[in-house]
Amino acid sequence: MKLTYLVNNPEEFAADSLKGFIAAYENYVQPVHGGVVRTNGSPQGETALVVGGGSGHYPAFAGWVGPGIAHGAVCGNVFASPSASQVRSVVKAADNGGGVVLLFGNYAGDVLHFGNGAEQLRAEGIDVRIVTISDDIASNSPDKHDDRRGIAGDLFVVKIAGAAAAAGKDVDSVEAVARRANERTRSLGVAFSGCTLPGAQSPLFTVASGTFGLGLGIHGEKGISNHEMLPARDIAQMLVEKVLAEEPPRENGYQGRVGVLLNGLGATKYEELFVLYGSVVELLEQRGLQIVAPVVDEQVTSLDMAGVSLSICFLDAELEEYWLAAADTPAFRRGALSAAESAAPTRRIVPNEEEFAIPAGSPESAACAEKAAKILEVFENTARAAEADLGRMDAIAGDGDHGQGMTLGTTAAAKAARACVSAKAGVRTLLVRAGAAWAEGAGGTSGALWGAALGRTGNSLSDERAPSTREILQAVAAGARAVPEMGGAKVGDKTMVDAIIPFAEGIEKRLDSAEPLAAIWAAAAAEAQAAAEATANISAQKGRARTHGDASIGTPDPGAISFSLLMRAAAATLS
Repeated sequence: MKLTYLVNNPEEFAADSLKGFIAAYENYVQPVHGGVVRTNGSPQGETALVVGGGSGHYPAFAGWVGPGIAHGAVCGNVFASPSASQVRSVVKAADNGGGVVLLFGNYAGDVLHFGNGAEQLRAEGIDVRIVTISDDIASNSPDKHDDRRGIAGDLFVVKIAGAAAAAGKDVDSVEAVARRANERTRSLGVAFSGCTLPGAQSPLFTVASGTFGLGLGIHGEKGISNHEMLPARDIAQMLVEKVLAEEPPRENGYQGRVGVLLNGLGATKYEELFVLYGSVVELLEQRGLQIVAPVVDEQVTSLDMAGVSLSICFLDAELEEYWLAAADTPAFRRGALSAAESAAPTRRIVPNEEEFAIPAGSPESAACAEKAAKILEVFENTARAAEADLGRMDAIAGDGDHGQGMTLGTTAAAKAARACVSAKAGVRTLLVRAGAAWAEGAGGTSGALWGAALGRTGNSLSDERAPSTREILQAVAAGARAVPEMGGAKVGDKTMVDAIIPFAEGIEKRLDSAEPLAAIWAAAAAEAQAAAEATANISAQKGRARTHGDASIGTPDPGAISFSLLMRAAAATLS
């Protein structure tokens, strides 16, 4: 059953939604490439807070842009991290000259893209700090708090850091208070149903009737464990006990005063949230805790998922001051702004992005570029045909959006390649631009990694002359090896690297072969396919599937499978 009804083109859902949001709240936000920034300017020298992540979580993240909280939000595709170029664009538009703190959930794709964007911005002289949010206790052990997922506890970290910036704190202080807020925040959630990607005919996962999943993610990940349905008071007790198991000692500024967020995931009605919150209050008061300005609301959703999460921030005096501070954004308002803050400030001027012409290459390199563009067209067609199967595979122990991400990435890359062919660009320019387009179009971890692979391949070639077969093979192998270098995965972790390394090795050992390019590529692709299929026998060690332990055994890694699919399609095209 199709559960997302108001859709135009599913691939443009996030962009269409953002466009409507901006129209509804134009007094708060204005568009820039990659997201939104405040409509009105902030004081010169004020630390800027930029938040972001995938779409599908409203109010996070664009709904928190406004006085007292964020200066800008980077908006990726549905459940996919934004690209480094989008991060760079939003930060430059939001920067007040006092440094920028980037806040986002601790997910591999976000870490890669925000990290790359920050590195580029620092090279341009902007002081950028990164704080990853990691409040989800279900996703790792207490001693590895910094390596947990970020879920609804984002609200506490973002609100507190934004208030510190509004109070005039410098970038060092805002970064420090954001880290302390993250360290003091814990969350846990339950799911009663899965969510459905726009345009999809079925949810990413299902929850058996009469049960619920404990430890859900916010990207369509199912719970870590399944339980028989319980009365609301018993679910409240389960959540409270598990979160309070990590309560810090009541000393050193913390005396049992807590911020509480009971967060709806998208399809759980407010009346139900109030029923659950009544039990949460009783349980917290029994523990001698004092609740400060509770929030019972939808703040970090997961499209149409039925579920709820409990977040608790263990407040010290400074964190409490910033939690209570005034804020005025589309989705979160508190108190009254000061006269200076509420006075109509100057409208922020956002310059148009520069357009860079595509340089022409030599006729020989341009002819090679045309062949590369044909392969990218085949990539798009292959990814579209496999989208549903890749999504189902990914939903076993991940978030179910890998097929969508591959379609979006290959589509963007093919479009960029066509533009380069029209401009008679060389093969280097075409592959570098196609890689950047893939990263931006897909977002997420795979988008970043495929973008890096194409970029490395292109930079190994030339716009001035046609490459030899050996040079093409060397460039392709170098591009493949960029993936583990950037992502940090190794063979055996159950990622796309399990197929990429055998492919690269298959290319490298045939560098001096007299066989034609198509035959060498096909042989390496066959080795990648065998390695990809063999990932069904191992448990995931990295990525979102890692939190589900052995649940992935029996199913191959979707990233490895999609890589092998595209490499086989390329071999067929070359032949």
